Amino acid sequence: MSAVRRPLVPAALFALPLVAGLLAATASPAGAATLPGPRPTPSLTCRGAGVDPGARVRYRAEILIDAPLDTVWKLQTDVERWPSWQAPVTTAERLDRGPLRPGSAFRWSVPVPPNPTPATRLEITSTVEQLRRHSCLRWTGPATGEGLHIDGVHVWNFTRTPHGVRVTTEETHTGPQVDADVPAATAVLRQGLEGWLKDLKTTAESRAPQRP
Repeated sequence: MSAVRRPLVPAALFALPLVAGLLAATASPAGAATLPGPRPTPSLTCRGAGVDPGARVRYRAEILIDAPLDTVWKLQTDVERWPSWQAPVTTAERLDRGPLRPGSAFRWSVPVPPNPTPATRLEITSTVEQLRRHSCLRWTGPATGEGLHIDGVHVWNFTRTPHGVRVTTEETHTGPQVDADVPAATAVLRQGLEGWLKDLKTTAESRAPQRP
């Protein structure tokens, strides 16, 4: 499923455990009025399925790419070539053959910076749950390292516009390490997703035919 690039894990996927211990909730003083907050933005979906609604670690980002939709789509779905344009992705392999489709699985790895666990690398096994060509992708799967486990759900939307392709992505993480420090884990997820989008934009635009 990246901007500070190294040594952070790319959004791709998975947030890192940074500080142990749950954050205590701050209670409002007795009698204090509770003002209504902004209405939450609906989650991204692909064929009606979205991210984990119960996850506390989540982030959404988008970017406009001045390239044909087919170019952007091919880059994103050619999983085995991710390491050629995403520096944080060290390995990537398909576990099946043919075009990416529902049921396709792939395994990829990213480095882990110093953290409270012994893990130095995350191995991620992702399974495509929903896909609509040139429109959306949704995959799920665990990221594991020594003493570290994260479950992720990642949704991508691709929309053709008069100025290029708007790529929007949303991801959620659950697991004891990320749930122990939600703000820190969310910050790492944000940096990863924004880095991934930046790399996708740079690579797609460099390969797009020049406009007349």
